[in-house]
Amino acid sequence: MLSKNFIQVGHNAPDFSATAVYEQEFKQVHLSDYIGKYLILLFYPLDFTFVCPTEITAFSDNYDQIKSLGAEVLGISVDSEYCHLAWMQLDRESGGVGDLKYPLVSDLSKQISLSYNILNNEGKSLRGLFIIDRQGIIQHILVNNLDVGRSFNETLRTLKAIQYVQSNPDEVCPANWQPGHPTIKSSPTSSKEYFQSI
Repeated sequence: MLSKNFIQVGHNAPDFSATAVYEQEFKQVHLSDYIGKYLILLFYPLDFTFVCPTEITAFSDNYDQIKSLGAEVLGISVDSEYCHLAWMQLDRESGGVGDLKYPLVSDLSKQISLSYNILNNEGKSLRGLFIIDRQGIIQHILVNNLDVGRSFNETLRTLKAIQYVQSNPDEVCPANWQPGHPTIKSSPTSSKEYFQSI
């Protein structure tokens, strides 16, 4: 029997409303505000840790690439908005993340992490990454253990592949696909063209 908060690719992304920190200010964010855009939810365990800032800053440093694809990013952890603010007010050399190009959401109640089924037994969010499409449907889920960081480049590649197949419903993207590379026609006969070309 599936748990109450079981979610998977193809499901509607669980909605939420929470306080976030963006440009040194507190603001309310709602998942529904992002309908019409692609959205990357970047769950991470805690502020002021070791692997987390490498991921948070990588997505901020490359944010313009995400924005150019009509997508946004929300970072989410179980820290308070005050902890997020303090972390963002510290520069990277001092253990902070500095100014970020996207909001950090406070999930102090842990309800968002619970609804996305990534809260561990210690009360921290696992490294969950969700790509949600313009209709609010989850298209990609990746969850790493706490000690292993995620790849911005692979996230970007996956986002581009999702966008491609949604714009070209009769095609699918093979392993390691990059924009401009051959795709596969999704029929038994037409698919042979791809396999004969590699």
